[in-house]
Amino acid sequence: MDSRRDRSIGFLCLCVTAFGWALNWPLMKLLLQQWPPLFARGLAGTFASLILVTLALLRGDSLTVPREAIPRLLFATLTNVFAWMGLGTVAMKFVTVGEGALIAYTMPIWAMLFAWPVLHVRPTLRDIVALVLGVVGVAVLLGGNGFAFGPGKLVGIALALSCAILFALGNVLNRKPLPMPPLVVVAWQVGLGCGAMLILGIVFEQPNFSAITPLGLGCFVYMTLVPMGLCYLTWFETLRRLPPTSASTGMLLVPVIGVVSAAIILGEPLGLREVAAMALTLGGVTLAVQKA
Repeated sequence: MDSRRDRSIGFLCLCVTAFGWALNWPLMKLLLQQWPPLFARGLAGTFASLILVTLALLRGDSLTVPREAIPRLLFATLTNVFAWMGLGTVAMKFVTVGEGALIAYTMPIWAMLFAWPVLHVRPTLRDIVALVLGVVGVAVLLGGNGFAFGPGKLVGIALALSCAILFALGNVLNRKPLPMPPLVVVAWQVGLGCGAMLILGIVFEQPNFSAITPLGLGCFVYMTLVPMGLCYLTWFETLRRLPPTSASTGMLLVPVIGVVSAAIILGEPLGLREVAAMALTLGGVTLAVQKA
């Protein structure tokens, strides 16, 4: 009975996490119409890290970072936050939500490829099929205009692909958990990574603080409280109550909900080509995740 209740709560937490992270994609796109990407994401993440630190302290967790864990924490911050959040957010200036989300969520495929030279895990036929499906899916999505990309589009694709590849590399190289409570690890990573984004945004993007509207402020508050606050808590509960494969596969809801919500909120295209691209890409990602 307790096991069934645990799974039910786990699936509920998974749904909250998926919807919370997915809706962040179109809302972030709206916010970027008013504030530049590094500044917007960096400021939201800095506030979110303070909330996470407060929650960790209320739980009685220590914020101390063991000396030997500092290099690994910094590397994880680079790949999990600065690359994933920073590059992914800047990419949204140049590509649609559907393009950015699907390219970013190819990360399990790249992790599978990195596992070959790093962990000496040779790709199987299943892995090759996963790679082909993922690449074809992204190609279908991006090939609507015959691959005639302008410079801005190419920059966006490169940034989205870089965020997926660097995040995957971080997952492979950081397989051993850091010797700290998960909430503390996230608080440090989000604080350090987003703090760096905020500094770079202030120096190079020169944001106009008065440019934000009530709609933009609502998007900013959502980005701060939900995807980088509430969703991390529900994600930890998901991992505690569900098998890792179930949790990882459930995260494939994020790009699907993101693409559909972008069509509703932003009016982005959602036709046969987009649906086919999602089916192919996420089919490949599902194979890669279930192998892990």
